[in-house]
Formats: sequence, C-alpha cells, structure tokens
Amino acid sequence: MSNQQDKTHHYQVAVDWTGNLGTGTSTYRAYGRNHEISAGAKPPIPGSSDPAFRGDPLRYNPEDLLVSAISACHMLWYLHLCAVGKVVVVSYSDAPTGTMVEHPDGSGEFSAVVLHPKVVITGEADVETARRLHEEVHHYCCLARSVNFPVTCEPLIEIGAAS
Repeated sequence: MSNQQDKTHHYQVAVDWTGNLGTGTSTYRAYGRNHEISAGAKPPIPGSSDPAFRGDPLRYNPEDLLVSAISACHMLWYLHLCAVGKVVVVSYSDAPTGTMVEHPDGSGEFSAVVLHPKVVITGEADVETARRLHEEVHHYCCLARSVNFPVTCEPLIEIGAAS
C-alpha cells in the first residue's frame, strides 16, 4: 500500500464555433461545422466535423484528435519507460487507426484504436524489452485507461545507430 496521495490535474480549453454562414442552424445544410480549439497562448487547432458529416476535410475532426491523443499519450509514456529502462530510442513514429461505428439513428462510438508505432533503438538495447514496454504503457496512459474500447499496439522495433 502506497503512502502517496492521488494528484488531480485540470485541463481547460476553448472551443469556438466559426461556422455560422449567416443564418445559424436554420437548416442542417445552412451552417458550417468549422470551429477553433484553443488553450491559453498555444496556437489554435482548426477543427470541423468528419467530411462524412459535412465537415471540412482540411481541418481536424474530433475523431482525428481522439486517435492522435491516444497515440501521443502512449508515445510519451513509452519514451519515459524506455529512458528509465535504459532502452535508447532514437526515432519514434506512429500511424494509429481508429474504428468508429455509426448506428442507424446517427449515434456512434469507437470500437477500437490500433497503434502502429515504428521505433528505432540503439544496438545496445534489448528488442524484447522495447516490445514489452509498449504493453506496460497501458498501465500508465490515462487516455487508454479512460476509453471504453480496446487500444492495442502493434509495434515495429528496429535497431539503428545513435544520433
């Protein structure tokens, strides 16, 4: 049993709809789905809905952001665990995929996210340890722990030179 107490962290962003085309939401086709996501002095993120739902394909949609947030959380914890575990990562990229099921009434939910990280480690590192640490991340990543669908990881570990 730990003597440490839980810490609570709070996050606040602003989401501002910029899609009023002049008549607001007078009809389903009368308004744009564009919006901006901001947080303090950080650069704004241009948002919209998925193009399947009349959104702008050049802007991020909530589904993109959910999948990328899970991927980024996994990556940051993985890099931490590698640093602590003496696995030297010199390159990391991911091409995560998410699957959302849309129901006949228009509602929906994600059924899965699959991470596909490509990790390059130095030759001194243990490839099996590098692979195992991807599994260990699921104990720590607050986003993967918070969603009600499976988040799986299919890593590719390669050995490369230190940079």
